[in-house]
Amino acid sequence: QVQLVESGGGLVQPGGSLSLSCTASGTIFFSITPMAWYRQAPGKQRELVAQISVLSNTKYGDSVKGRFTISRDNAKKSVYLQMNSLKPDDTAVYYCNAHTREAVFWGQGTEVTVSS
Repeated sequence: QVQLVESGGGLVQPGGSLSLSCTASGTIFFSITPMAWYRQAPGKQRELVAQISVLSNTKYGDSVKGRFTISRDNAKKSVYLQMNSLKPDDTAVYYCNAHTREAVFWGQGTEVTVSS
């Protein structure tokens, strides 16, 4: 099985920054696995935040473009999400996602709260 463990969530003021980490373990060839971050706020559907390909090409959801940056470190089997200029609407549970040839895997999520 594949395990994805997120960390770095917490409380931050509007305009502040926060960095999330996701580390993979188990039967995964991380370097050839596309990775992504999703989020889900109360009362809303889960949405794509950012994705990164095996070649480190990136795409972002419209609401976070210019503010968030996704990156990966294949040696550490980790994917990161640097979040800047945070807004209250960014408050959500953030989930790490791995899309292998066989299945899609999810982490348990880490909570991010943006509030003054």
